[in-house]
Amino acid sequence: MSRRRRESYSDDEDEGPTRKHRRVSENIDIEDRLESLITRVGEKSTSSLESNLEGLASVLEADLPNYKQKILKILLECVIKLPEKLTVYTTLVGLLNAKNYNCGGEFVELLVRHLKEALKTGEYESALTMVRFLADLVNCHVIVAGSLLAMFDNFIEVTLEDSIPQVRSDWYVYAVLSALPWVGRELYEKKETEFNKMHLSIDSYISKRQKIHAPALRVWTTDHPHPQEEYLDCLWAQIVNLKNNKWQEKHILRPYLAFDGVLCEALQHALPQIIPPSHNEETNYPLPRVIFRMFDYTDVPEGPVLPGSHAIERYLIEDHLNRIIHSTYLERKDCAAALLSFPSKNKIPLNYMIVEVMFGQLFQLPEPPYLEIFYGSELIELCKLQPGSMPQVLAQATEMLYERLDTMNVSCIERFANWFSYHLSNFQFRWSWEDWSACTLVDRELPKPKFVQEVFIKCMRLSYHQRIKDTVPESFTSLIPEKPNAYFKYEMEGAGSLPGTMIAHQLMQAIKSKCTPEEAVAIIKDLPNPLSDDDNEPNYHPLRIDVFTSTLLYLGSKSFSHSFAAIAKFHFVLKMLSDSEEAQIHLLRTLFEVWKTHEQMMVVLIDKLLKTQIVDCSAVASWLFSNEMSTEFTKFYVWEIMHSTIKKMSKHVEKLQKEAEEARDRLEAARRRMADGLDYDEDEEMPSEEKVERMEEKLEIVQNQQKRLFLIIFQRFIMILTDHLSRCESKGHDYNTPWYKWVIERLQQAFLLHHELVFKYIQTLESLLFTSDIDFHILEIFQQFCALRS
Repeated sequence: MSRRRRESYSDDEDEGPTRKHRRVSENIDIEDRLESLITRVGEKSTSSLESNLEGLASVLEADLPNYKQKILKILLECVIKLPEKLTVYTTLVGLLNAKNYNCGGEFVELLVRHLKEALKTGEYESALTMVRFLADLVNCHVIVAGSLLAMFDNFIEVTLEDSIPQVRSDWYVYAVLSALPWVGRELYEKKETEFNKMHLSIDSYISKRQKIHAPALRVWTTDHPHPQEEYLDCLWAQIVNLKNNKWQEKHILRPYLAFDGVLCEALQHALPQIIPPSHNEETNYPLPRVIFRMFDYTDVPEGPVLPGSHAIERYLIEDHLNRIIHSTYLERKDCAAALLSFPSKNKIPLNYMIVEVMFGQLFQLPEPPYLEIFYGSELIELCKLQPGSMPQVLAQATEMLYERLDTMNVSCIERFANWFSYHLSNFQFRWSWEDWSACTLVDRELPKPKFVQEVFIKCMRLSYHQRIKDTVPESFTSLIPEKPNAYFKYEMEGAGSLPGTMIAHQLMQAIKSKCTPEEAVAIIKDLPNPLSDDDNEPNYHPLRIDVFTSTLLYLGSKSFSHSFAAIAKFHFVLKMLSDSEEAQIHLLRTLFEVWKTHEQMMVVLIDKLLKTQIVDCSAVASWLFSNEMSTEFTKFYVWEIMHSTIKKMSKHVEKLQKEAEEARDRLEAARRRMADGLDYDEDEEMPSEEKVERMEEKLEIVQNQQKRLFLIIFQRFIMILTDHLSRCESKGHDYNTPWYKWVIERLQQAFLLHHELVFKYIQTLESLLFTSDIDFHILEIFQQFCALRS
């Protein structure tokens, strides 16, 4: 082909599909470039932030004719996903608005539309960010101050609604207060009278709201050395201080000030009316919180001063750190780097504030925002990046937390033990143990020795018994747990006198010889039943359960895998032996007898028995509250099993509920198609009415089982606590013993940790269990829980 012909051929090709493909590809490249430019603005650069923003605004203005919708969409995503760069993006929107009024208006409309949708669907974290962004747009001369104030007034009017839960009005008041550090000065200067009126409305609301829920959310039971303030009270005190300082704060980066001459010439937009959606009983508003405080300025030996508890800077810095964590928690290295690159880090004791925020999240009740393991891995990453200072701050924090254990909430003690054992496992279990040796001389049930013992138990899970024994000073020997071994009573001294010993040894040989489940049943069938009498036939056979279960578990004791294989092979036999709740409880007693020195094995095996439906959730709960477990009742593993059991039941209910709803939806959709005269899609299986009804009946059964599980748990709590309180009163003893602290706070934990489920049954609990005639100390825990959403 000649050169001229080739050129002619190429020109023809440019007009065909290849050219279209190239054009699409170029568009994608430009969109990717725009996304990269917008999302990374304000990050490391040789130029100043102001010049970067100015340059980016010019680039975006040039691309608006072709890529306006894409640009607006990227900006909206940045508002929601990068809240720590809020003022950078408000400035960028301000510059775009100054260059292109219509573009500014369209972005405000888009933001308002998404805010309304977020309020309607309960995406409250995103809604808070958008409210704050709209507020800061007033500073950039994009939004008229009066229209923002009108939105705030609509939010405050929620406090006047009748028959709504306080958490609803709390959230709307918090949304306004949390935006005021950004826009307070502007509203004060431009709308002082209306602004003061709003301030008085909030003051009135704050002074009247109830705080019955607050004690349930406190990390410590006393206010010494730091007051533990309810979150709205604390923010209100910080805002009042800000108001007294004429709305001047020293933390927020305000890049738009450099462009004041340009921005003040821009035309502004009035916000459309934003009215909060009506209250819906199905809506779950964010739960209240208590503000965690660990340090004050006296704890920071040198360097910048820690802002006071009621300084607005304390709120702004903590909020900023929380938002960095929220944006980066999935990548621990990025998260640590972002936290340590905090803007104005030289003006604050950054390491202290990071550690306080991290522990504040870890100890947040009912639950931390992220998995507990995140805090352990993140703090280690921070220690790696700041080896000279972060480990010292963390050690200081650990000592302070240990010293305050006596008044610490049980849930938080448990999380502290989990974190500390994980942290030690990454540093060869080295610690200044001798400083804590006093805990070996006091009652084991007190928080400090209990904490240390539980830390050793958790360390064993991450290492092994001898390693911990060799690492810890001899003075701590009394707190080191026994070496975990399987106990098989049919091989112990004196076993010959036990009924069933001979059969147990026959069974052991048979299992070693790879007998079938049926052959194993034949071996144990002639064992006598100690419960039999002439009149009644017992509904379970304790000796068969005892002999078979203990022999099987002993033979599988080499590892978790061996135990799982044994349970899987003889599942039929275990299921047959445990065909009633009493039988299942006896099986669990046998398991405890074999593995009482190996808590982790018990946790794992009970989980396996639940998964394989050998035992029911209610049997596990009844066993944990039984008399023979009373000596174990304050140990952490008992509650690990309890909460895991509740969660297992919950997952089962959720699975059946989803299946039943999907089947019902498919059936209804098929009926609608047929009613409309359309053919049913044969590829999609249509469930019958009978099948759907069976699924719904099964769901109803497991929902009743779930309700029964909670009734068992709370009824047993009431019984053992009432018994303790009555005994103390009759003997004239102080009821507030170490045992009482563990148990009453475990009751509180059961409510909080499963609050979404428990709220479904709150009326049943109120009418059947938590009635006015039970002891006030128990009833108070229930009332605090109810107040969380009231």
